[in-house]
Amino acid sequence: MTVDALQDFHFDPFEPAVTADPLPFYRELREHHPVYYHAGYDAWILSRFQDVYDMLSVGENILVPSEGARPTKETLSNPNFGNPPVPSLNPLAMHHMQPSPVYETLRHAHGKPLRPGAVAKLADVIRGVARERLNILLPRGRFDLTQNYAGIVAASVQCHLFRLPLSEAKYILDTINAGSATHTEAGAPDPERYERLIEIVEPVVRGRRREGWDGDWPLLDGMYDLEIDGRLLTDREIAMTVGIVMLGGTETVPKVVAHGLWELQKRPDQLAEVRADLAANVPTAFREMVRLCAPAQWFVRTVQQDVHLAGVDMRRGQRIIYLVPSAARDEREYGADAEEFRWNRPITRWVNFGHGQHFCLGYHLALLEGSIMVEEFLRRVPDFSVIEEKAVRRPSSFQWGYNELPIRVPVRHE
Repeated sequence: MTVDALQDFHFDPFEPAVTADPLPFYRELREHHPVYYHAGYDAWILSRFQDVYDMLSVGENILVPSEGARPTKETLSNPNFGNPPVPSLNPLAMHHMQPSPVYETLRHAHGKPLRPGAVAKLADVIRGVARERLNILLPRGRFDLTQNYAGIVAASVQCHLFRLPLSEAKYILDTINAGSATHTEAGAPDPERYERLIEIVEPVVRGRRREGWDGDWPLLDGMYDLEIDGRLLTDREIAMTVGIVMLGGTETVPKVVAHGLWELQKRPDQLAEVRADLAANVPTAFREMVRLCAPAQWFVRTVQQDVHLAGVDMRRGQRIIYLVPSAARDEREYGADAEEFRWNRPITRWVNFGHGQHFCLGYHLALLEGSIMVEEFLRRVPDFSVIEEKAVRRPSSFQWGYNELPIRVPVRHE
């Protein structure tokens, strides 16, 4: 961003300059416009950590993503004029759009496999898949860290959760990647992304209903007898709800792993420190990878009741756009080097997984999965180099991460 551009500053998450590289805009927002009002969207844009953290801490259905956690530009361009939409219960709107207690009811019904104890039991599965992928990839000498390694491992874990053949992992990965890819000049994701996801998950839901459910498959079994608004859910509504687990579990972690390993590779001293005790140090390093490398750019809450936040009065029907990577780089929370990678940075608070009511359901799985992938890679690969000219980070208003990160590794000749 040029000096002239800063003097006439304007921020819109959909503008091409922002989708190509949002970081300079985030710096300017944090420093000079921490609570930025976008009149066209009737939205307040928050960029500092404390403001985002405080906003996410508000309960009592005052702030609800009733227009979606990531509304389209078209949706945001139509003000609510004091009347925020009410998420439909019949048919059921996406569960993350629902207020309490519907949101918590849906979350509880399918969230048991993502609780700490259940996630811990997946460690051997994740490690086995990671090792198998490395057995295949390392003899090649060159492969894509995002897609060929981390992406396939993440999608394979989802196959395990959804009881799909591991051979489906590549199809799942490609389908979800296609949904996140940029399809417009504004860098917006494919509007059909959820439909393609449902096409994968709904047959699984129908199959389980046919064979009967007994609680042995908690990801699905708690959904069939669940009543919302006095009725049972359809197969499509169940697929739409549990499918977000597959989407979130496949979309983000691979980009964090690939980008995070590159950050380590660029800092040999830090890499050596992490290698000194992989089992102990990688989980700490992966938290820093999440903080700095997580690709999701922003989410939205719609104001349901007038509220005073970040020093301003926000009116019913207005939107709050909060910039997660900006908050994660806030020097006020993480120190003067907040825009740099430091593997053992103390992280006592963060918003990369949300906070409060909408804290990420997949938090425990993401940390375990990512840590295992990084650990297994560093254990097997003594040295690697990134083919920087081939790295691909497509413009995007949402998933701004390395879609492709090809690397070279030494090939052992037995």
